[in-house]
Amino acid sequence: MSDTTTVKQARAVERVIAGQAVMDGAGVKINRVLTQPLQRRLDPFLMLDNFASDKPNDYIAGFPEHPHRGFETVSYMITGRMRHKDSAGNEGLLTSGGVQWMTAGSGVIHSEMPEQEEGVMEGFQLWLNLPARDKMRTPWYRDFTSDEIPRYTTDAGVAVQVIAGTSHGVTGAVQRELTEPLYLDIDLPAGSSFEQPLPPGHNAFLYTFRGEVQVDGKAVPALRMAIFANTPGSDGVRIEAPEGGRVILVAGQPLNEPIAQYGPFVMNTQAEVFQAVQDFREGKFGETAPQ
Repeated sequence: MSDTTTVKQARAVERVIAGQAVMDGAGVKINRVLTQPLQRRLDPFLMLDNFASDKPNDYIAGFPEHPHRGFETVSYMITGRMRHKDSAGNEGLLTSGGVQWMTAGSGVIHSEMPEQEEGVMEGFQLWLNLPARDKMRTPWYRDFTSDEIPRYTTDAGVAVQVIAGTSHGVTGAVQRELTEPLYLDIDLPAGSSFEQPLPPGHNAFLYTFRGEVQVDGKAVPALRMAIFANTPGSDGVRIEAPEGGRVILVAGQPLNEPIAQYGPFVMNTQAEVFQAVQDFREGKFGETAPQ
């Protein structure tokens, strides 16, 4: 496709983050890149986990049943197979290149378990906050296969998959009105560059998971996240890959609302968090809030 999108003033990199090695679920090894201290800075995003291993013991135990309330989870599988089941009656198989988008809303209990006993499992889970008005909405879920993710290739050979938002005239698989999330998988061949317009008020970051890229002359090597500065007057980001690299680029409009989190519950006040814990213990998850 013809690349007619130009960025006149690109954002600089504010800082580069290495992430933390953690274990989640029943013992899955994860690189937690977007941690709780960054939630205000990267509002509306709450967490980003990257998992990648060819050792079954690093992922085989999976994520048995656990609750969520008040936000959305976006699981993107680069390679592997994971089975989703939840208390709302949804079930789906997340396979290589696929995306699973779940709105926990008023509450859902789900499990994510590997359907492979060997080989590589690699992917991401992103948590996207919900505005106060939608935190108690009815849960929603959808699986997208790799073939259902819109994609395009620029004249420079950059291959882009549009999971959410819009890029170069291509509308992604999911749109959200208030947070306006952009979620791109960008594969840049050696010597190429890529530009993406962004509203100046949106918070944005990229994570390199293959090779190395450069932003405004600053290197962002593999397994590192770069937070983009909210530069006044900027109209987007420019990514260069002298030796080639693959990244996810994520951006969204901040909600500027209070964040109260206790594990898998993300609300606006501590009282709402306490209510979430009580509702979960009383088996009320999945019920729609009174209108």
